[in-house]
Amino acid sequence: MKADRSSVAQQASAPLEVVSLVSLGQHPVSGRLRRAEQDARALELCLALERQSAPGAVSLSAWHASGSEIAPGSEQDQALRGYLGMGLESLTLVTPDALGADLLKAADQLVVDVWPLLVTRLKQAAPQLVVCGGQGETGEGSGLLPHLLAESLGWPLVEGIVAIESCDGAHLTALQALPRGQRRRLRVKLPALVSVDSAAPAARQSAFAQARRGELSSLASGELVHDAQAEAFGVAPARKRPKRLKRIKATSARDRFKAAAAKAEGGGGKRLEGVSAEEGAAEILKLLREEGVLR
Repeated sequence: MKADRSSVAQQASAPLEVVSLVSLGQHPVSGRLRRAEQDARALELCLALERQSAPGAVSLSAWHASGSEIAPGSEQDQALRGYLGMGLESLTLVTPDALGADLLKAADQLVVDVWPLLVTRLKQAAPQLVVCGGQGETGEGSGLLPHLLAESLGWPLVEGIVAIESCDGAHLTALQALPRGQRRRLRVKLPALVSVDSAAPAARQSAFAQARRGELSSLASGELVHDAQAEAFGVAPARKRPKRLKRIKATSARDRFKAAAAKAEGGGGKRLEGVSAEEGAAEILKLLREEGVLR
């Protein structure tokens, strides 16, 4: 009984292992590499959780998965140091095993899938909480990475998080963004993976001196995985897409209240009950035409 109590006490005193996954972003106008907007917001939530917790209660680390070597002083190196400037001492580069000359040449010519590297490393490190952005700014930008990781690890996935209120080591309490500025409080059992919404608090400015002092360290975590399907994708300049339905991204309590009140006052909606599939499809088609999605 004493041994059991001591093990429970040791587990309770162990720091909460939190991993923030970061990626390379791209400026929408200049096209230059930078820190990704949503990943920076995810790291900001992790830093806020560390700040509001007791000293030593949270152990935070940031990871970036890369299929090739990142040379010091390169554009990729400068972009990743934007995360170090937020207050991190180091950033871990999750890379394939034995990056030799042949593998480096192959990685430059082939499309590399990095999510298996993250799965291998997460299984080795076994953190309690993984936080990332909802969608990348470079590469495919499909937003499937959180889903692939959660499915491979067997962890629950919560999307659209805008705030982490508390974490006691066994459960996480967070706020999830809903349409029209509404919020929903969720309690999730750990370990878990959460993705951050663009309505989360903006990331702090990156400090130049801290970014220069920070260290980028490589950690081999698996074999190089070739993504043959991605190589078959056709890449072309973006074209104008159909208009999306209006979605309010409220960041303040005042904006959220106005959006919720506008929803209550609006009378344009129609509730369908007990209708046939053809009638329901006709109403949906009518709404899409009224909103300008279909012409």
